[in-house]
Amino acid sequence: MIEVVPSFPIGHGARLRLRPPRAMTAAQFRALFAVLAGSMWLVAVAGWLGGNVFAPAFALLHSAIVAAALRWLWRSGERNECINIDPQMVEVSRTSENGVLAQSVFRAHPCWVRLRIEEDGERISLASSGRQVQVGNFLGPAERRELARQLQDLLAAAGRYR
Repeated sequence: MIEVVPSFPIGHGARLRLRPPRAMTAAQFRALFAVLAGSMWLVAVAGWLGGNVFAPAFALLHSAIVAAALRWLWRSGERNECINIDPQMVEVSRTSENGVLAQSVFRAHPCWVRLRIEEDGERISLASSGRQVQVGNFLGPAERRELARQLQDLLAAAGRYR
């Protein structure tokens, strides 16, 4: 998902916030876990009643593994990238998977920044002075093409207003 936030009152710059698409809300993830765990425990209880004394232990272990996997999946969706483009600076900063803001990973003057679009839009990177950073790796193909178009427009506009 690409969010465009104008960052200056006269329109000379913008902030792009990139976030991975999410298929479910937090409540839907909890409901999914409840359905999976509930059906797993029904089968485990039926197995236990049928004489399998290890069925509840395996159900408990399996519930913990499914909960950990769903939690990891939800946390991986919390990462994002923020690209600030203005007439003085292009800056890319990222948050880690746990949502903690990391330091900027790329910073350069817009006149020296080159936008690289490789493999028919599959990889988009910003480069300057021998440094390069890929952006939007977690976006889908259509969103990456839109990101490339927006970055081209914003870099061109930032170069005009220096």
